[in-house]
Amino acid sequence: MRVMITIQHPGHVHFFRHPIAELEAAGHEVHVFARESGVAVQLLEAYDIDHEVLAGESDSLVSLAAVQATYEMRLLRRARRIDPDVITAIGGVAAAHVASVLRTKSLVFYDTEHATLITRLGYPFADVICTPACYRAEIGSKHVTYPGYHELAYLHPDRFEPDPSVLEAVGVAPEDSFAVVRLSSWDASHDVGHGGFDDPREVVDRLEDAGLRVLLTAEGEPPDDLESYQFETSPDRMHDLLAHADVVLSEGATTAAEAAVLGTPAVYVNPLSLGYTTELEEEYGLLFEYAGETRHTRGLEQAVSIVEEPADTWERRRERLLADRIDVTDLVVRQIETLAQARTSERSAPAANPG
Repeated sequence: MRVMITIQHPGHVHFFRHPIAELEAAGHEVHVFARESGVAVQLLEAYDIDHEVLAGESDSLVSLAAVQATYEMRLLRRARRIDPDVITAIGGVAAAHVASVLRTKSLVFYDTEHATLITRLGYPFADVICTPACYRAEIGSKHVTYPGYHELAYLHPDRFEPDPSVLEAVGVAPEDSFAVVRLSSWDASHDVGHGGFDDPREVVDRLEDAGLRVLLTAEGEPPDDLESYQFETSPDRMHDLLAHADVVLSEGATTAAEAAVLGTPAVYVNPLSLGYTTELEEEYGLLFEYAGETRHTRGLEQAVSIVEEPADTWERRRERLLADRIDVTDLVVRQIETLAQARTSERSAPAANPG
């Protein structure tokens, strides 16, 4: 079996790294192609995943279109040479387009309902679209749902065990209480016109007043007066840090969900609600999402109140989540194998007799 995987965001590396390892261990041929985006390529190197970079970064929606066109053209050339059984990706615009040209199978994973540009460009060309069961949009007959979240492809306890040595690496003592604050850049295509915290400085001050040390991570440059709160660690250690934090405040849904499935309560401050952020709040109480004009104030109040809860509150809630949800890596591998078998059957079927 020959599989092509395309990577266009750091989160895609985390999602596919265990399926890549399992497929290769089973003797399958896996080809990974990437576009430079954030620390995606750095993560591929950190996890020792063989890959080829096909396009650079974009710095605007206009340049993104040009970069995407370049990426798809080069991906098509590689696919013609490889003749894959399955091309898979998150979002999957390039994967679905290339697969449709070559009449091979495409498998798209996604969990972001409001990213309508991606869904309009990619979904019509895909063979199978896999989403968490809590995904709010109706897709049709090609839609496969599962009881889980993208983050459980790499943060399920069968796949990940937090390393406490990260605390020393960022200068935090084991007895310290601390919060991780994640600020977004707000330049993604699905983020245009939105924002999270009104005043990051107030966030830091309020958390410090509650007795928390604050570690700040930001896409792009943080506000000048908060630069000293940024921490330095390799991107593959971020999940170790989230697992040991007392609370996570995030403008980004992925970071909030990662913290939640690790059992760290997360406050998600963002006007954009998603199926999985709502489910993590309503079903498990591990994530608290705040939108509307007062989201900043209410989110801060929630973060401070979290610190007063017993630590085993979050442990119990995570245990319930894990009892209900699957190891998503198993699903990814199974879906790839199923589609590859379907393609093999189609190619071996006798041609129809025109007479």
